[in-house]
Amino acid sequence: MLRLLLLAVLFVSPVFAQDTQPSALTGTGCGADTVHFDVKTDKKHHPTAQPEPGKALVYVIGDSNADHVAIHVGAPPTRFGVDGTWVGANGFRTYFFFPVDPGEHRLCTEEQTIVKRANKSSIAATSFTAEAGQSYYFKTKTPDRPVSGEELKLVAVDPAEAQVLIEATAYSTSALKK
Repeated sequence: MLRLLLLAVLFVSPVFAQDTQPSALTGTGCGADTVHFDVKTDKKHHPTAQPEPGKALVYVIGDSNADHVAIHVGAPPTRFGVDGTWVGANGFRTYFFFPVDPGEHRLCTEEQTIVKRANKSSIAATSFTAEAGQSYYFKTKTPDRPVSGEELKLVAVDPAEAQVLIEATAYSTSALKK
C-alpha cells in the first residue's frame, strides 16, 4: 500500500508543481511565456492603415522611459497580446498595428525575456471595446512617480497625439522566433 502511495505521489507531483502564473496572466490579455519574437524596424517608413471591413485596427506605440534614453545599448522587445494571444512585438522607439474583431478585448504588454516573468513591473494591461471600422491607439507609459511593481502602464492615446508619436518612432515588424 505504501509503495502504491509513493508511486502515485511520484507521478502526480509534477501536476501540482506546474506554474499557474501563465493562466492568470492570460486573463489580462497576455499570451504564453514560450512565445518570443524577432523584431525588425524601419525608420524611413511610417505606414498606417484603414481597418478591414468588419474589423477594428489597434496601434501600439512604445513611449515608456525606456524608449527615451539618451544612449540605447539593446533591450529586449516588448510583446503585445490580445485576449490571451501574443500578436507581435515592438523594439526600441517603435510601433505596429493589427486588426481585431469588434467587441470587448483585453490588451497586454510585457517585456520579452527568457527569465520567466521575473520583472512584474514590465507587465501592463487594459481593456477596451472595439467597433468595426474604428482605429484605437495605445502607448506604453512610465508613470511620473512609479511605485514598486507599477513601473509600466498601457494607456489609450488620442488619435491626433498618436499621429505625432507614430512620426517620431520607427515601424516595427515581428516574426515568431524559431
